[in-house]
Amino acid sequence: MRLLYRIFPHPILTLILVVVWCLLQNTITLGTVVMGLILGFIIPITTAAYWPNRPPLPKPWRLVNYLALVMWDVVVANIEVARIVLFKSNAAMQPNWVVIPLDLRTPEAITMLAGTITLTPGTVSADLSADGTALLVHALDAPDPDAVRDDIKARYESRLKRIFEE
Repeated sequence: MRLLYRIFPHPILTLILVVVWCLLQNTITLGTVVMGLILGFIIPITTAAYWPNRPPLPKPWRLVNYLALVMWDVVVANIEVARIVLFKSNAAMQPNWVVIPLDLRTPEAITMLAGTITLTPGTVSADLSADGTALLVHALDAPDPDAVRDDIKARYESRLKRIFEE
């Protein structure tokens, strides 16, 4: 097992690199897969020194569920933002800054939360407090900033807490 991690220090990254390479080439041939494997072998080994402490992921299936939820939310938010842009006047929009107090403590979980918020159309993570206990988020249309805060905490932060910190 230890030898396997020396050859493939980040096996999931290797798999992702192979898949992305095949997608970029827009074809799945033996040569494309072999080149993807070569990249998936070389890149993780050359970057392994920059990842000395991989975060433990004791329940990876929860991460898969989380990613599915985020993809669904991105689709829904795209439709909502399109509706706002097409049918709501600028005067009727209520953009707001929302402070999200964080229960998360690990940098990986906070980064995932900030990335999720930014990936979801209509919201963007703007700043993290110096002590890492609050995240500043801008919402395109948030008549009730408390509802936005509560939604982010219930929908994303609680799941990330279970993935990274339990």
